[in-house]
Amino acid sequence: MIQNYSDESLKKILKRTKVVACVGVSINPTRPSYFVARYLNLKGFRVIPVNPGHAGKILFGQEIISDLTAIPKDAKVDMLDIFRRSDHVSPIVDMALEHLPDLITVWMQIGVENAEAAARAEAAGCDVIQNRCPKIEYQRLFGELRMGGFNTGVISSKL
Repeated sequence: MIQNYSDESLKKILKRTKVVACVGVSINPTRPSYFVARYLNLKGFRVIPVNPGHAGKILFGQEIISDLTAIPKDAKVDMLDIFRRSDHVSPIVDMALEHLPDLITVWMQIGVENAEAAARAEAAGCDVIQNRCPKIEYQRLFGELRMGGFNTGVISSKL
């Protein structure tokens, strides 16, 4: 399924996001989930790592949580970033909708799509992004890929 998201909507989502629950994050620095979470953390987002296999360990100054129900409601998670197979997305989204009262964005990583879960999240008032990476979109939309020689299609006078 091809998803067309406007640059304006992606930029709006990334600008308003403060706290990201990253489900399926790895402690292995060669894994995409690790460097995406690390990047978001370095950009000033609070990243709450979620992975039952590493629960209790510390990653980027945050304790890795076993599942979304273990995140305190006052954590104010406003974005869910999912690094799990598409067929595992439904229960994750349902758990997030039930336990994260401040959730306004459900973001499924590259290769991750689930139309039914997306429809439930949208019906609950969330913006849903599928098959995209917030790190790549942030770099593209805020001019960081230009420094690497990529033509992002974004024109800016910012150096």
